[in-house]
Amino acid sequence: MIKIEHLVKNYGSNCAVDDISLEVGEGEIVGFLGPNGAGKSTTMNILTGYLSSTSGRVSVAGIDVLNDPLNAKRQIGYLPEQPPLYLDMTVDEYLNFNYELKGCRLDKIAHLGEVCEVVRIGDVRKRVIKNLSKGYRQRVGIAGALVGNPQVIIFDEPTVGLDPKQIIEIRNLIRGLGKQHTVVLSTHILQEVQAVCDRIVIINKGRIVADEKTENITRVIENNRRFNAKICGPQSQVLATLKTLPGITYAEALAERDGDAVTYMIESAPGVDIRKKLFFTLAERGWALIGLEALGLSLEDIFITVVNKSDEESAPTRYTRRTRSRARNSLEGQVASELVAEADRRREEASVLGLSDDADTDSDRSGGSDGN
Repeated sequence: MIKIEHLVKNYGSNCAVDDISLEVGEGEIVGFLGPNGAGKSTTMNILTGYLSSTSGRVSVAGIDVLNDPLNAKRQIGYLPEQPPLYLDMTVDEYLNFNYELKGCRLDKIAHLGEVCEVVRIGDVRKRVIKNLSKGYRQRVGIAGALVGNPQVIIFDEPTVGLDPKQIIEIRNLIRGLGKQHTVVLSTHILQEVQAVCDRIVIINKGRIVADEKTENITRVIENNRRFNAKICGPQSQVLATLKTLPGITYAEALAERDGDAVTYMIESAPGVDIRKKLFFTLAERGWALIGLEALGLSLEDIFITVVNKSDEESAPTRYTRRTRSRARNSLEGQVASELVAEADRRREEASVLGLSDDADTDSDRSGGSDGN
């Protein structure tokens, strides 16, 4: 449904989007994450046709955004962080305005009624927008994005400033829209992504650094697998056995107890599944394993790890010019030192031959005059 190919956007010498490629399938809800200044908004503005790219290609439903912007925009509903509402209009007036603006050819009464039903604003259609709560204003903004029945809907921070009840309602609404539309959701609220999105894309410094399904997002980082294991047995002996078991890189006893069982936190090496080995080792010693819980990483941990890792990988490139300057200065200093040493050596040789410093200086001046 959405296809981005080698997209680049430069603002002067600053590269906001650096050669990214991405495809979003029909019916997917994709979370688009990244720190401030990562290139999220620039990418979405190019996708919606608001900005042009420096190079690369963007298409929506097979329509090139640059070559055929009007038809491409008909396939897109966009809700920016601040919904573009006309506060002195009623909800009906605003939706009618959107209908006419988009050149919609659907039956107006039926279509707008359906949109209002989907976002649950039927009971406020006659009210002036400035008199609505922030939650209802957000719903009106979503309704405006849905006018024309676009195939792709893009949300930029749709729940900012809402109370918990309103956030849950908007999340449920977005999840419902994903059944019939392709949805791209840009947000800083990571719990929102976990609750709503099928797939997570993380961008940092203009480059995509992670792209995985939500349930598989932990695969994008190389991190030890962690478990909480409840084991019945002498604590000191159990802990010593765990620490020496091949494949386990760390083990500690926690304060949690369940009868005569102690809970241990275990970390295994990347790519090593220690569950069977752990079970048989404990069974051989007569220690019962009564619980084993895998401890997944939170999305916050993953986000920070991925962003920090991409920062470290890009650091050498970022400082290449400075590094070259330092190397050049070092080389120039070395050459200067060699020239001074050579001059000192010649003076010593001249002294041994009985030549005075004044004669040597006069010779240098003479040579300089000939050169000029």
